[in-house]
Amino acid sequence: MSTSSRPEADSLVGAIDQGTSSTRFLVFNAKTAELISQHQVEINQSFPKEGWVEEDPKEILQSVCECMERTSEKLIQLNINISNVKAIGVTNQRETTVVWDKETGEPLYNAIVWLDLRTQSTVEKLIKKTPGKNKNHLKDKTGLPISTYFSALKLRWLMDNIESVAEAVQTNRAVFGTVDSWLIWCLTGGKNGGVHCTDVTNASRTMLFNIHTMQWDPELCKYFDVPIEILPEVRSSSEIYGYMNSGSLVGVPISGCLGDQSAALVGQMCFKDGQAKNTYGTGCFMLKNTGVKGSVAIAGAVVRWLKENLGIIKSSSDIEKLAATAGTSYGCYFVPAFSGLYAPYWEPSARGIICGLTQFTNSSHLAFAALEAVCFQTREVLDAMNQDSGVPLSQLQVDGGMTANKLLMQLQADILCIPVVRPSMSETTALGAAMAAGAAEGVCVWTINPDGMTSVTSEKYQPKINPDESEFRYTRWKKAVQKAMNWETMEPVPTENGDHN
Repeated sequence: MSTSSRPEADSLVGAIDQGTSSTRFLVFNAKTAELISQHQVEINQSFPKEGWVEEDPKEILQSVCECMERTSEKLIQLNINISNVKAIGVTNQRETTVVWDKETGEPLYNAIVWLDLRTQSTVEKLIKKTPGKNKNHLKDKTGLPISTYFSALKLRWLMDNIESVAEAVQTNRAVFGTVDSWLIWCLTGGKNGGVHCTDVTNASRTMLFNIHTMQWDPELCKYFDVPIEILPEVRSSSEIYGYMNSGSLVGVPISGCLGDQSAALVGQMCFKDGQAKNTYGTGCFMLKNTGVKGSVAIAGAVVRWLKENLGIIKSSSDIEKLAATAGTSYGCYFVPAFSGLYAPYWEPSARGIICGLTQFTNSSHLAFAALEAVCFQTREVLDAMNQDSGVPLSQLQVDGGMTANKLLMQLQADILCIPVVRPSMSETTALGAAMAAGAAEGVCVWTINPDGMTSVTSEKYQPKINPDESEFRYTRWKKAVQKAMNWETMEPVPTENGDHN
């Protein structure tokens, strides 16, 4: 039987999944949503100063091209004609900021990653000049607090501190984008006619986008003193932006674009009001289908910290075994606020603490406390969402690398006191981008119909502990969070003789 007549090989859709710690290219069957092939490449991060996190935009681009080529080779080995790939979607780490020269195509500085803290002083300066020194001053238009997290602050820092960026802005050569914009521009031709665009989900995380008009907002641009001309054109999340300019997939339309967390919401089929999902990756991100969002800065990164900084585990997967040997944190609580606390506190001055230690506490208790920390943070965001939306969640859909940890999933159900549901196909972020690309007008190989895709098998974790026990542990956790607050501030510290440092 020839490949072309095999019905499942008719239409395939690719997804570029560019995350904080790795890049992947995945190819799905547009009829069954089955994952056909994929390739993954790790991304290097650099930490030039404490709290700074950078990545090389050219390395990010190179990793995408490598993943696409390797996956194409794997398809050919499977006797699948790569001309069956009808569209490509992009999903990306959000808020990570790139500025490049549109004439040379060169980045003007490293990409500043979403969890970078260098803009803390910029945040404090801006908050000081707002009425009532209110960090929620722009929330009506943006839905966001003024925080180090969002791209406008990173862009402002680059314009203030990097000469080549300031100069390129003055001479109209600079263009700004989050990672999706940088990739789409490069892949559709770069300096030779590349398309400079973004989608609404990424634009909504910059603080320059008005979530009511769905456009860049001149007043917000003025507030941050950012020229509106350097911003990408805002497009919908599902339309043809341009075509692949080189490589094995040359000529294939790029027709889907979603920030990673929005893509996972689509991939988890959370189309009904009140449905929510949580993605456990480098950070933890919960989205609910009401437009209310929440982010936890550190999830998988706490495991990496236990491995690389403390050396108590050899690989990330060891944490489940180590924590299981204790089966309890023995009263130890870990608040991994390595880069401040995000939702629901938005407190950049918080720092990580471990408290409740006794002479009996050992590495397995600490590992258990680290997993509990991820679950407690998720509970805090979920509580805030339930309060905002008035619709309490009856179960939580989950995805992301950390969901392979069964102990974490059971802990999450216990701490939330609701079932936790993990689909057997955990690549929901990439799937969401593929769905958007395949459903775009002019491609139309994918029907996004939530009823037609209920055959996805899943594993359900039911809460197993007494709700009173859960509440007790959660209350203790909140006490620990209070102790982590206001640790790192710009305020002068009085010395013994009364002087200020």
